[in-house]
Amino acid sequence: MDDAGRLHLIGSIPLDNSEQVFRRLAGELEPFLSRMPDGETGERSRWVYFQRQMLLDHPAMEIDPTVPPYKFIQWDGKVVREVEQVRFRPGIDPATVVFETGYDKAALASWETFRRLRSAGAIPHRMRFQVCLPTPQASGYLYVSGPARELYFGVYERSLTAALANIVKAIPAGDLSIQWDVCQEVLAFENYFKDRPAHYKRQIFEMLGRLGDAVPDGVEMGYHLCYGSPRDEHLVQPRDAAILVEMMDGIAAATKRRIDFLHVPVPKDRTDEAYYAPLKGWKRPEGTRLYLGLLHYDDEAGDRARVAVARRFADDFGLSAECGWGRTDPGRLPGLLKSHRVAAEAL
Repeated sequence: MDDAGRLHLIGSIPLDNSEQVFRRLAGELEPFLSRMPDGETGERSRWVYFQRQMLLDHPAMEIDPTVPPYKFIQWDGKVVREVEQVRFRPGIDPATVVFETGYDKAALASWETFRRLRSAGAIPHRMRFQVCLPTPQASGYLYVSGPARELYFGVYERSLTAALANIVKAIPAGDLSIQWDVCQEVLAFENYFKDRPAHYKRQIFEMLGRLGDAVPDGVEMGYHLCYGSPRDEHLVQPRDAAILVEMMDGIAAATKRRIDFLHVPVPKDRTDEAYYAPLKGWKRPEGTRLYLGLLHYDDEAGDRARVAVARRFADDFGLSAECGWGRTDPGRLPGLLKSHRVAAEAL
């Protein structure tokens, strides 16, 4: 594996702005990166939470008084938060609704910073600018009530692909990497959402296929599979990687264009063969790079152990954390950067 492909960063980084992120990553991890995110700073630091405010402010939406607040529960039973969910106002035709997601505006602002720093030599010209986008199910499962959800998915997908079109129009294909963040879909496979529809698998794969195919050829494109990290911990502790493998295979079957990379998480305590064994049966698409999210804070020995076990079931993989760092203690950032650098040098 080329040095520049050894590491992948999920997206969020606890710094104040994109320039800080680009300079920090270029200074500490640049030789091992082929793409660089903007850190999802500001309102995006809590991932899709700012989309809830967008929905609350939208004239077509209202709080659904017929459903109780949704309890966002962690794997250990702790309630992360309770959220009132929204629906379309009576009389609204969803076909006429447009959501301003803000992802295109954020991406284009960060792209200008990226391009300026690259022109000044602070970022190498080979580096792609990585834009991380959520799926419609991310905000849909969290912030939209069940009866309105199916319609919402379609409206949000239309709005999201419009934002994507603005991004790919402004940024040259050879400079751009699009990552689709796939979290609520993984949780649906784990039966986290008890109101998932009977056709949830088909719904998920068809949607992820459409999103992937909306990315033009020449733009790098991949998927980050995730178990969530609202409090820097998984929402579900997976039994093994079998669901992740099923999803990677399903995404590949549904996506017509090339998938350049796939990322899957690995919990910190999984140094056992059972977790990784399903990777042996993964049908790797041609040209797809696998990133295993097995790097954890202040656990160099554990990182080495997880890499060693993973090598028994998968070859030619890069390294990553299991999720973004936006919800972690900012004081951990130096240690996380160091752990990634040390692991990449040893790979």
